[in-house]
Amino acid sequence: MKNTKKLFSRACRVLVGGVNSPVRAFRAVGGTPVFAAQGRGSRLTDAGGKRYIDYCLSWGPLILGHAHPAVTRAAVLAAARGATFGMPTEGEVLLAEEIRRAFPSMERVRLTSSGTEAVMSALRLARAATGRDVIVKFSGCYHGHSDGLLVAAGSGALTLGRPDSAGVPKAWARMTLVLPYNDVRAVETAFRRAGRAIAAVIVEPVVGNMGVVLPAPGFLETLRRLTARHGALLVFDEVITGFRVALGGAQERYKIRPDLTCLGKIVGGGFPIGAYGGRRDLMERVAPLGPVYQAGTLSGNPVAVAAGLACLRELRRRRPYGALEKLTRRLADGIAESARQAGVPARVQAAASMFTVFFTPDPVTDYASAKRADTKRYARFFHSLLEQGVYFPPAQFEAAFLSTAHTGADIDRTLEAVRRAFRAAF
Repeated sequence: MKNTKKLFSRACRVLVGGVNSPVRAFRAVGGTPVFAAQGRGSRLTDAGGKRYIDYCLSWGPLILGHAHPAVTRAAVLAAARGATFGMPTEGEVLLAEEIRRAFPSMERVRLTSSGTEAVMSALRLARAATGRDVIVKFSGCYHGHSDGLLVAAGSGALTLGRPDSAGVPKAWARMTLVLPYNDVRAVETAFRRAGRAIAAVIVEPVVGNMGVVLPAPGFLETLRRLTARHGALLVFDEVITGFRVALGGAQERYKIRPDLTCLGKIVGGGFPIGAYGGRRDLMERVAPLGPVYQAGTLSGNPVAVAAGLACLRELRRRRPYGALEKLTRRLADGIAESARQAGVPARVQAAASMFTVFFTPDPVTDYASAKRADTKRYARFFHSLLEQGVYFPPAQFEAAFLSTAHTGADIDRTLEAVRRAFRAAF
């Protein structure tokens, strides 16, 4: 890849680790990061001019593909009117109306600049509304890099968390209880023993941050039942799944109504944005109506809002979810069959237009089973595909995505590259 090593060397002299987000450094798969230069449709071009079929899609937001004309046009027109004002704009109202139309549970909405901000703010609101401090989260679910959520499980099944990053105070981590995903019994025990202290349960309803892991039958229903019974709030982190697994996200797909919802990714059409919202009585506790303070000069940025509004309107108009799921299933089944023929233990788990190839013979239902996947095999698989012009996420424990720009021909070419990868790498 022409220029890549030199460019990365330059980057390392001015950027921490040469990147602005850790997973981009390719530490999980080895080698030199790919530097993007341009994207169009389902294709990505790197700084050396090599083209790839892109299944990373900026980690999910590009459900319409790179540089979709309607989204690009909306962003350019908005930028020409002014990049930012620090004042309300009509676009913010229109985007919030579009979000509420798709997510009826979000009776009131607050826009932010990132998913991390949205989650942090939603949990502050949950603590204020309940008068409690403890947050329940699940191992392997990532909710951004705020201190209270960079927490690993304690030494026992019901031990409060310990810091998972340097710089996170132990006292802060102890206000987070970390449980195994899909473990109904663990959740029931937690509420039986500590229900009066629990402010909220936050969950990725379909996990995308340890690879794609689906909720077991009854798991989300149990979370809804127990939080309601004990006066805690249920918070859905739909930063990845919102507008991705259905127009109304996982809560539409699984028919669960959370108290609060956090969004990001697709809501900005490829631009930085986040949002949280929920019941009116809860959201009206947020400033300026209530005592829960949260603010941001760039919240509701007009360029991001315009791009996001164009994206969501296009999704509502096209309703591409059935076709996307069918194409994703064809790819997932093809990869699984190639692995079987090559005698390689692998599972391909998919939800709507997101999927993960786990190099393990066993079902992946939680963080412990995900960690049993062979990361070295994934690295070999990734690099073989990369050489052939197919770009998968550069980490075993990340979701891959399809867009409306992907075609049957893209799938055919990818599956041929997969067959070669299994022959070459295994």
